[in-house]
Amino acid sequence: MAERARGRPRSFDREAALDQATWVFWERGYEATSVAELTRVMGIGAPSLYAAFGDKRALFEEVVERFGERFGLFIDRAVAEEPTASRAMARVLREAAAEYTTPGRPPGCLVASAALNCPVEEVAAGLRARREGNVRAFERIIRQDIAAGLLPAETDAAGLARFVGAVLQGMSQQARDGVGRAALEAVAEAALRAWPAAP
Repeated sequence: MAERARGRPRSFDREAALDQATWVFWERGYEATSVAELTRVMGIGAPSLYAAFGDKRALFEEVVERFGERFGLFIDRAVAEEPTASRAMARVLREAAAEYTTPGRPPGCLVASAALNCPVEEVAAGLRARREGNVRAFERIIRQDIAAGLLPAETDAAGLARFVGAVLQGMSQQARDGVGRAALEAVAEAALRAWPAAP
């Protein structure tokens, strides 16, 4: 007789559970989300959560990856697809106004807000690194435009890139405060008026 496999098989849909965890972390942030709340919305017990995902921090790291793949790619696409920094940043800010206020999901950006007031430095540092990665990508294409003569030679590439990052974070927080798409689009247009004119 063949020996029966030991242990109980998982009795839940891992992908669906991960979606539920993403929503909770997105809505409440890392620190305010308890393991008890996670197990409730994911429909699993704590032992199943730990067996499938590890601890809360490991689950959150997987959630952040999933969030980036499903909801954060608009930034990467704009940087990769647009021919100039000016057009890429215009697209990023305008699309952010739509992405951060899409009906049927939490407002704002998980990467911008999930670690606010979080005492776990590793969690905060991971999200900070993702935001800094965006700023570095912005700076890279701005420097390319300066080299190509599309922006004035004296343009502060690092400062301009950080300005865009700051506007994105501000738009995310405004969305979480209930500001709607039209108002955020106005913010995007105001920010774009500060963009340096071509020489």
